[in-house]
Amino acid sequence: MDPIINFLNDIFWGYVLIYGLLAVGLFFTVRLGFVQFLQFPEMFKSVLGSKKNDKSGITPFQALCTSLASRVGTGNLAGVAVALYLGGPGALFWMWMVALVGMATAYAESTLAQLYKTRNQDGDYRGGPAFYIARGLGAPWAGGIFSVCLIIAFGLVFNAVQANSIADAFQGAFGFEKIWVGIAVAALTAVVIFGGIKQIARVAELLVPFMAVIYLAVALFVVFSHIGEVPGLLVMIVENAFGFGAATGGIAGAMLNGIKRGLFSNEAGMGSAPNIAAVATPNPHHPSSQGFVQALGVFIDTLLICTATGLMILLSGVMVPGGELTGTPLTQAAMTVHIGGAGQYFIAIAILFFAFTSIIGNYSYAENAMTFLKLSSKPWITALRLGVLAMVVWGAYESVATVFNAADASMGLMATVNLIAIVMLSGTVAKLTKDYAKQRKAGLEPSFHAADYPELAGRIDETIWTRDA
Repeated sequence: MDPIINFLNDIFWGYVLIYGLLAVGLFFTVRLGFVQFLQFPEMFKSVLGSKKNDKSGITPFQALCTSLASRVGTGNLAGVAVALYLGGPGALFWMWMVALVGMATAYAESTLAQLYKTRNQDGDYRGGPAFYIARGLGAPWAGGIFSVCLIIAFGLVFNAVQANSIADAFQGAFGFEKIWVGIAVAALTAVVIFGGIKQIARVAELLVPFMAVIYLAVALFVVFSHIGEVPGLLVMIVENAFGFGAATGGIAGAMLNGIKRGLFSNEAGMGSAPNIAAVATPNPHHPSSQGFVQALGVFIDTLLICTATGLMILLSGVMVPGGELTGTPLTQAAMTVHIGGAGQYFIAIAILFFAFTSIIGNYSYAENAMTFLKLSSKPWITALRLGVLAMVVWGAYESVATVFNAADASMGLMATVNLIAIVMLSGTVAKLTKDYAKQRKAGLEPSFHAADYPELAGRIDETIWTRDA
């Protein structure tokens, strides 16, 4: 299987997705009239609006926190370090660029997820790419492929990867045995995921802001401690991004590694975050408002948290071209320079929070996919939850490259199907975006009226949008 899996990964991650994700981001940026820039204030309005009394869904803030739980993982710590090591300081600039266009992609896919959402047998909202592929494009078979790939990649294998990162960090910082770390993480995971998606949203609502604020506060402390170096550092990042100065790998290395790590981190276009976007009750009650919420998630993940890691590494002086330190050890070494011996412990705790929240966020996506596959009865969901816990324990002490490579291939196929779907449905996204902006301009609170979209008759659940939610 190895040659087949490696071939698929070379195709997906060497060609299709690196260029495809970037091209789709640019496409939506232009087609939607630079929506991520002109409607930036709407992102905050959509997150912070008053809570609607709707038991079918979660709040926009909970949806943002749950998507950030999955987005903000070890890639924000180790991934940024690898990008800087391989591509030089200029890689950070290209991470910014890919996030800015990725915000438009994230907006588009989550807007569609809201529009085509449905209810499960318990009356709770469910949706995501599989649903808009099946309903919007009339291709349930493609939605099935997407769902299976999502369960394999996000529901199972990537959770093993996150557990492995936690176990490595705690063994290095505190000397704990990996197997016991895995069992402890699995126990914590069980407490959360057996409460369902709403329980996950409540936990994410508490943990994600806490971990993000603490991490960004430390980064701000570091930046202000070196404030005199910051202007020169920013100039160096931009120069290196275009091949000037001593950039590792030149412009090609900076661009490739920055784009690659940026896409991996913010997940825009992957089809993951729309699964939780569909579960929310939007406020204003219009599909576009949840698109704005998830666009903000990309901004927070890359423009804030990845940038924080990158600046702390570059200001530490520990990154040496051709040196041995990369990944998590490089981030830990940088933090040790800034805050002393506590640095490695701080990073270990940060990895625990970042990776644990990724595990529960990833699980929520998998449960949504089970609903699409009509496997949402209690025995099937229990089997999924037990599978997640088993992968957490296994992943803590094992690292089998073939399995992880297979998950990459699954995610590659999943993302490719999603990108094709959202481009094919881009006309609907454009119409929704204009509708939202027109209502705002008229001084109204935007709301979705199914009667204005006769082409969607029979494809969406109109009762969700006609009720006073």
